[in-house]
Amino acid sequence: MSAPAQERPTAGGGLAPAFAAVRARLGLVAALFALAGLAWWWTVQQMRGMDEGPWTALGTLGWFLGVWVVMMAAMMFPSVAPTVALYSRMTRQRSPLSPLLFAGGYLITWVGAGLVAFALVAAVDRMSGGVLAWDRAGRWVAGATLVVAAVYELTPLKDVCLGKCRSPLGFLLGSWRDGRWGAVRMGAMHGAWCVGCCWALMAALFALGVMSVAWMALVAGLIALEKTLPWRRAATYATAALLLALGGLVFAAPDAVPALTVPGTGQMDEMGPMGS
Repeated sequence: MSAPAQERPTAGGGLAPAFAAVRARLGLVAALFALAGLAWWWTVQQMRGMDEGPWTALGTLGWFLGVWVVMMAAMMFPSVAPTVALYSRMTRQRSPLSPLLFAGGYLITWVGAGLVAFALVAAVDRMSGGVLAWDRAGRWVAGATLVVAAVYELTPLKDVCLGKCRSPLGFLLGSWRDGRWGAVRMGAMHGAWCVGCCWALMAALFALGVMSVAWMALVAGLIALEKTLPWRRAATYATAALLLALGGLVFAAPDAVPALTVPGTGQMDEMGPMGS
């Protein structure tokens, strides 16, 4: 079912309708940013001293999922806020619950992505007998992951998925569903496009240290810039160049990578020493 015609923004495509909706729904956007801020605060407290560098142990499934949900809220709510605001402006339902359900559906998709990541890391580690350890293949797998992430930035699939994220009006009009369940479904569908756009950047985060707040902030910043800067190609090319440079340094001189905790060397992330 399409969105009600009287509620459709009259702005053109791209990000303009979403930014107009931000101005019209400043309270909602502020609430999402406040939730993201609380998530960042909680994440910093929980991850202090936990960064063990590339392929940091993920702990139990329940613990990891709890941390992952909060991480995704911290990293993704700022960049998805314009889309949520546009959805709120287009829907007939004026209840504040509907846009929050949209954001919840978005998080549900990222929870699914977290489950896949956890399963993949656990399966590789179990079947290969700890091959991801730094003194085995961990360094080389980390460097290769960063190079693959750089290459993905330049692929047509990345371009298509990023286009959906940067044209929220087209996405909403093409996948509109009424009602609260519709809000959840639309949020989940938007999350799926976002996963398609950002999965390689998230893989890079695992390769650099998923429990590092510094790398988490960098990846979140890259995601936000790709989704909001007017210079789309420049943003993706710059991200690809950065990932390629990081991959080369991990291969050749990991000690030269800023903020990277190199396992087994006693080098610690600036957020705090292990065991603190």
